[in-house]
This record gives sequence, C-alpha cells and structure tokens, in this order.
Amino acid sequence: MTHTHAPLAWDVYVADPEPTLDKELPPGATQRLFSPTSATLIFGERDAVLVDALLTVAQANALADWIAAHGKNLKAVYVTHGHADHWFGLAVILEHFPQTRAYALPSVLEQMHKTHTPEFIAVWRARFRAKLPKTLVYPEPLADGRLELEGHELVAIEVGHTDTDVTTILHVPDIGLVVAGDAAYNDVHQFLAESDHQTRAEWLAALDTIEALRPRAVIAGHKRAGRADDPRIVEETRRYIRDFDRIAASSATALDLYYQVLVLYPDRVNPGAVWASALALKPDHAATAAP
Repeated sequence: MTHTHAPLAWDVYVADPEPTLDKELPPGATQRLFSPTSATLIFGERDAVLVDALLTVAQANALADWIAAHGKNLKAVYVTHGHADHWFGLAVILEHFPQTRAYALPSVLEQMHKTHTPEFIAVWRARFRAKLPKTLVYPEPLADGRLELEGHELVAIEVGHTDTDVTTILHVPDIGLVVAGDAAYNDVHQFLAESDHQTRAEWLAALDTIEALRPRAVIAGHKRAGRADDPRIVEETRRYIRDFDRIAASSATALDLYYQVLVLYPDRVNPGAVWASALALKPDHAATAAP
C-alpha cells in the first residue's frame, strides 16, 4: 500500500526592531535598536513546529498568539543557534504550550551553556531591563538532528560560524524550505561584531551549504517584514559579507567602516548593527564625531 502525506506549509512572524538601552549610539542616532527578528511556523494538517522563539516577553507572547491563531498542535520548537534573540523567549512559548518540547543540536546547546554565564545574562538584562523573561529555559539536545512532522522530515544541519559560532539551519526537503537562522539576512544589516577575516570566510562557506540544497525558499533570522523569502537572499548575504570584509581591511576607523558600509547599503534595516560591528572590529579607532 502506498502512503502519501499531505504537504507542509510555513508562515513567518517578524518581531519589530526592539529599542535597547545601549549607550553606544550610531552617529546622529538618538536610539539604538535591535534588528527585526523572525520566527517560522512549519505546519501540516494538525501539527506544527516552531523555529526560534524571539527575545522579550512581549515578543514571545505576541508570537504565541500568532501560533495559536493557526489552530495547530505545536509539537516542537527548534532553536537554530545560541544568540539570545532566538531563544530567550522560549520560556514564554512553553508557558503557552506546556506539552511542547524544545530542541537544539547538542553542539548548539553546549555553546549556549558555555557563553551564557551569569555575567553575560546580566548584560542582556541591563540592555532590556524588565523586558526579558525572569527565568531562562534551555532546549533539549536533538541528538540525531531530525524532527518528524506528519510524515515529513525536518533536518538540522550544522553550518559553523555565521554571525556567531556554532550555528545551524533547518532543512525541509519535501517543500524545498531552508529556515536559515542567522546564516542568511534579508534586507537587514548583518551583525559582524563577532567576526574576523577567517570567520567571515566560514560564513561564506555556510551560504554555499545552503545553496547546494537548491531551496525554493530561504527564511532569514533577521528580515525586513513583508519581503519575500526568496533564495536570492543567499547571494545578497554573501555580497554583503564580501563588501564588509573588503571595507574592514581598508578602513582606518570605526566611523570610516560604518559610513562606507552605509554608502553601499543605505536602505537596509537597522544601521545600529553596522555600528556595533564597526566598534567591535576597530575598538582603538572608534572616533564618533560625524564628518
């Protein structure tokens, strides 16, 4: 007997840019913003899997309401990597959906525990004050790297360093979908503060991995709301990294790096991400006076 499975579908929620209390403001800015962040719901006739869980209590509550409106049983949450904006909201999601289990690859989970020291978490709480969940919930290890959703396989793939170390994507072969976490960006300035020339090359290799899957849709962890999840964002992300790498090598100061990137990419969302990257790469040359 031949068994057929109903096709899966997906939907994307994008949380608006979030104000922070960071003191290092981009030149001419009066407020630092955190980039818009996405969460993806993959679903069949009955069940669903959420990819990433956002950052603040308000964001996660709104995300939970959005999930509930789809009318599906939330079977699992998958976390792509250890950056706080993709999993701090997990505690709130699991309060709304207590039967749901959350997963990350063992390497990602190890990285979360390694980097999220009490001191590091305190820095995040200072940036967002009372906006963050009071307690953090860590996902379980997904040892075999696979989730099942109504007969379809969702495959976690390690892609190494992208905008941070130890990142993954989630591939859904049956529908040609890649949920890319922070391996791809979609018309949002990329966070390169944790990078150097070598790790930027590793990010380019991660994009090659995505491209080799020949996806029909690629969902970026940070995207402009309403912009299509077109595979072309892989090449857009690649071009941005190469441009940034070239400018970082030739610019003398953080300010020079910042303005040269904005000349090439004047319309991308959240220039504050460029400023954070520039300050991290050129901390000894962080002249802040606008020309």
